Amino acid sequence: MQTVRQLSDLRDAVSGFRGAGERIAFVPTMGALHDGHMALVAAAKLAGQRVVVSIFVNPKQFGPNEDLAKYPRKEQADSRMLADAGVDLLWVPPVEVMYPDGHSTNISVSGVSEPLDGAARPGHFDGVATVVAKLFNQVKPDIVLFGEKDFQQLAVIRRMVADLDFDIEVRGVPTQRDDDGLALSSRNVYLPAEERAAAVALPRALGVVAKAIEKGEDAEAALAAARASLEAAGFEIDYVELADAETLGAPVADKPRRLLAAARIAGTRLIDNIAID
Repeated sequence: MQTVRQLSDLRDAVSGFRGAGERIAFVPTMGALHDGHMALVAAAKLAGQRVVVSIFVNPKQFGPNEDLAKYPRKEQADSRMLADAGVDLLWVPPVEVMYPDGHSTNISVSGVSEPLDGAARPGHFDGVATVVAKLFNQVKPDIVLFGEKDFQQLAVIRRMVADLDFDIEVRGVPTQRDDDGLALSSRNVYLPAEERAAAVALPRALGVVAKAIEKGEDAEAALAAARASLEAAGFEIDYVELADAETLGAPVADKPRRLLAAARIAGTRLIDNIAID
């Protein structure tokens, strides 16, 4: 696996892939890799002849009171995992390479970015859209893979790709979960043992709501019951909502829906979502 930190080296490597007529599959990450990330890498290996992974903890998507400084950074361990998985190229740009002096362009994707995490974390998705657009222009992939755990992020990227005419296929990969059902996340390492055991209440509550809605029970009553159960388990809730799976606005009859939640336990913010049949 080749590791590059300068844009000129990245472009040379990508040009070599392109010159050989090889299809490039790309997995953007912020590092602290786990089995969820490696599922994206495995899907990328099936989708392209060359696999490129980026590791960049993007300061633009963290708010002033969020965890940028303590976000886990494990580049050496991450690099070993990616090399063992057969990744061809690792792109690890320093902040000054990604955002050089004078950088003043930001991308905002209205609509789909505004509810849920957009309301709870103002400016977050502007930072996501900006860095992902830059990564797309740097790596020039044919296909990019994102985890469905960050479902609103996936929806924002799909909207941006369509609106800005990126010639890239965006593919979602199902959420990877621990044995007890908790969605894998780099932030799970923050949880003390007792709170980690309690955190499983989040996916369980969503599962109860999903079954109730699919049986035709009142959605608002089921959502209210889920919020109450999570608060009883020690969570501080940002949202537990049912939304249209494409726009993330109000659910529409006969269109795919998504149940989404974000809540904090022991100061750690967890997100999860479930598709509603």
